[in-house]
Amino acid sequence: MVLDNLPRVIFLLLLIAAIGGYFLIAHRDRMGQVVRLAALWGLIFVGAVAGYGLWQDMRPTSQLSVATDGGQIEVRRAPDGHFYLPVMINDAEVRFVVDTGATDLVLSQQDAQRVGLNPDRLAYLGRARTANGEVGLARVTLDHVVVGPFEDRRVSAVVNEGEMRESLLGMGYLQRFARIEIAGNRLILSR
Repeated sequence: MVLDNLPRVIFLLLLIAAIGGYFLIAHRDRMGQVVRLAALWGLIFVGAVAGYGLWQDMRPTSQLSVATDGGQIEVRRAPDGHFYLPVMINDAEVRFVVDTGATDLVLSQQDAQRVGLNPDRLAYLGRARTANGEVGLARVTLDHVVVGPFEDRRVSAVVNEGEMRESLLGMGYLQRFARIEIAGNRLILSR
């Protein structure tokens, strides 16, 4: 990955050298003032970059806000562009990434264990083609699923045999909502 950026780095260094060389030659009689201004602009640039980086860290991640009167859930888009939704499954909270491209509610091995399933004892009879290749799937039934004010019983799901960073809230569960809407940086689920 470093080698991919090497031409860009060389170009930027040459550009900085050319611009810096011009200022040094054009203002050689006021060198002290040029150095002070360059240092000032350098500090402003570093401050802006640091401020942007801190802003990204301070921005709220996806937060669930429930509007009880309208029977809907609103989720803010996370800085990485995804919508994350906390879901209570069998009294354990699991963070899901909302994935309309996923067919089912898909649990990672770790999340399956957290909700009381033993991934080592499941029968991975199904197959799925993912970006990471083909993986085994075990069909399970979740006793109790709570999303905001909405409760569901006996929800069909699958446990992924492969490596997953996040569990996926796919269309198998999302179709329980009457309306799914993305409005700007908000995901709105209504029943």
